[in-house]
Amino acid sequence: MPDPQKILTTVNRAAELMRATPGRTGSIIHLADADEVMVVGDLHGNLGAFKSTLQVAALDRHPRRHLVLQELVHEINKYDEDRPDRSHRLVDLVAALKCQHPERVHLILGNHELSELTGRVIGKDGQTLNLRFRLGIEQAYGPRTNDVYQAYLALFASLPVGVKTSNRVLVVHSLPDARYLDSLDLEVLSADRWPEESMKRGGTIYAVTWGRDTTPETADRFAEMIDADLFITGHQPCDEGFRRASHRQIIVDGTYPYPAYCLFNSRDPATVESLLASCRLFDLHEND
Repeated sequence: MPDPQKILTTVNRAAELMRATPGRTGSIIHLADADEVMVVGDLHGNLGAFKSTLQVAALDRHPRRHLVLQELVHEINKYDEDRPDRSHRLVDLVAALKCQHPERVHLILGNHELSELTGRVIGKDGQTLNLRFRLGIEQAYGPRTNDVYQAYLALFASLPVGVKTSNRVLVVHSLPDARYLDSLDLEVLSADRWPEESMKRGGTIYAVTWGRDTTPETADRFAEMIDADLFITGHQPCDEGFRRASHRQIIVDGTYPYPAYCLFNSRDPATVESLLASCRLFDLHEND
């Protein structure tokens, strides 16, 4: 069993560092000193892709490179459905990485982390992902399960919603559906803590983590509302690992079989084409 006290110390410290990240205003982190940004798609407990992330990011050798991660929890497991979800291990590792590089590692809120905060059940392939996640924590931490789980919730509540670069690229989990735009309260993003109603269906936090609208019209409207030109999102699976969603948006997926990332220059003017050209698939065979 991992030492639960060490995990609690690390996760709690990571939550503090999330809120204290330089450049953070409310729920958006503004990167002023980054030369490069590496954005990884939804990981869902994918430890192989995370190991590759560390190798590619090479943060120790690139002091002006930032790393943006998303969607750690709720393992996508199609091969051993009887065992519990072990994606909590990835939460532990990313918390430790945040402590190691507090100014340059960013974990943005995804809908699966939000579902843990709100108690909204997510089912996939006949499985209740929230329950499997809790069972995995129980298997690892036994009598300290509730302490560790509450620390995870505090970490998720501390996460930023987006990361914005100096060349006006916003990394956010998803774009709001068009039907929510007229009622979207962007003042919520100016606060570190979100009202409960903002996390429910139709609320602002819900909209930027659960949306699946990729129409150009919605991208144009949201870009004007949030003062950005381009978006890198996750949330939606990509059979090819990454894809162009519109003239303003690319989607990057970090799950099997083709986990991907986008490593782009965050100072020079960017286009959708330049972002796509900066996307790559991880070579997971390197970790075999």
